[in-house]
Amino acid sequence: MVDETSDGDAPDDEDLADEWAKALEEQDEEASDEAVSDAFEKAQLEELQDDSEAAPTILAANPDGPDLTVILDIPVVLSMEVGGTDISIRELLQLNQGSVIELDRLAGEPLDVLVNGTLIAHGEVVVVNEKFGIRFTDIVSQHERINNIN
Repeated sequence: MVDETSDGDAPDDEDLADEWAKALEEQDEEASDEAVSDAFEKAQLEELQDDSEAAPTILAANPDGPDLTVILDIPVVLSMEVGGTDISIRELLQLNQGSVIELDRLAGEPLDVLVNGTLIAHGEVVVVNEKFGIRFTDIVSQHERINNIN
């Protein structure tokens, strides 16, 4: 039987040790990046939960914390929810033009205003220049919004 580990094709112990060292360094860097990201998110939540600061102060540059002004230009999806209902697929397939679906809200009840699926306010429908709009009647507090995220 011939020992093939001594030829140039198989990695030697030194190469394996180098590869393991690189892999461990990368793993440490990833863990460090995750820890920094977690600390940043925690700092953001703590700043938002502090009711003693006003919203403009939270978004202003802070020498002791992250500059949150960079998030001001991030696009978000704003939607208004009139109401909802549960129907079966059979009922859904039977819908056609003129069908009416009864919703779980009363007529005249405020609409929910959602940003990326999170409730931020209630409002009522208005018409502005022949287009629909919404007038905010109630804004959900920062504390409630943060609790809804968690």
